[in-house]
Amino acid sequence: MAWIYLFLAGIFEVVWAIALKYSNGFSKLWPSIITTVGMAISIYFLAQALKSLPIGIAYAVWTGIGAIGTVILGMILFDESKDLIKIIFILFIVTGIVGLKIFSGNSTS
Repeated sequence: MAWIYLFLAGIFEVVWAIALKYSNGFSKLWPSIITTVGMAISIYFLAQALKSLPIGIAYAVWTGIGAIGTVILGMILFDESKDLIKIIFILFIVTGIVGLKIFSGNSTS
């Protein structure tokens, strides 16, 4: 269950990061509210995951999911660059996350 919580924490990390962009420096109400709520939910699920996962693994996976999702949505929603080298480095992050999951010694939680 901890890995599901961690995945959800990562998804809400992406939600708040994208909403933060739309908030225009917290000057738009609804994107600002979504940012704040997304942050709270993300931290909540991270805290649940940390009950049984090591902090180093959980934090790395959480930020990795957030980074990957935000980069991909940045490309889609904000027409950010889609350079091959950028995509290759995203795949490195994905590989790292998968490796941490496989070799964390806590794959059943």
